[in-house]
Order: sequence, then structure tokens, then C-alpha cells
Amino acid sequence: MAGSDATTPEEYLAALPDDRRALVGSIRATILENLPAGIEEQVTHGMLGYVVPLEVFPDTYNGQPLSLLAVASQKNHVAVYLMGVYGDDAERDRFVDAWRATGRKLDMGRSCVRVKSLDDVAFGVLGDAVARVEADDLIAGHEAAHGR
Repeated sequence: MAGSDATTPEEYLAALPDDRRALVGSIRATILENLPAGIEEQVTHGMLGYVVPLEVFPDTYNGQPLSLLAVASQKNHVAVYLMGVYGDDAERDRFVDAWRATGRKLDMGRSCVRVKSLDDVAFGVLGDAVARVEADDLIAGHEAAHGR
């Protein structure tokens, strides 16, 4: 499903099989409940994206909105890409420790958390990770990384 042609989050969800729709929908609900001000939901790069819109910060290195996180239904799992955790080692350590403290297995790359079922998701930890990164933090990090 990665690389969806959907143009809205509702279209993205509607195109998923029932089991994936329930999983992605629950992850999405947690994200939306914890989404910081200034971050907007879009379909970006064929997946659900949560970004600082270009109307707020247009000066990105690639002309794309700054991304806080994204959710994609992949062939064998649902991937949650946590850019706010990826770019900050202390936040990553905090996230990993909190997830493991729930007793749930963490299948994670550098920024990608892979889950296969609702039971795999530490929803409170995910919500906290979403809420911890403000739009201004993303903008400041982008400017620091790109010498602006």
C-alpha cells in the first residue's frame, strides 16, 4: 500500500483492507489527539503525513513540508516514521525506554517503528512522542541543519 494515490487521509484509509484500516485508524486517532499546534495532517509521499505546512514555513531545502511523522501501510506491517525521534538521540532513547517499559516488543529502525497488530502498539508512548515535538522545534532543527 505504500505509495498510495490517495489525496486525503479518508481516501487513504478507505483503500486499506479492514484489518489494516483498524490498525492505521487507531494510530491516526492517537496522533490526532496529540498533534501539536502548527502541525497538519496531509497525504504526502503516498502515506499519511503530519507536517508543518508550506504556508507556515516555505523555506525548506526540498520544497516539501517539514515532517514530524508519517504512517504507511507496507506489505508486511504498518510503519510509523518518527522524524522527531530520529533527529534527537535523547528523544529516541526516551522513546525506546518508554516503549520497552510497556512490555511490548519494539521493532524499530532509526526512525521507523513497525507494527503488525493493535496489540503491538504502545499508544501512550506514541502519543507522548507526537506531543513532544512542536512545529517551532522542527523549524529550528531544519534551520540549524541547513545553515539558515
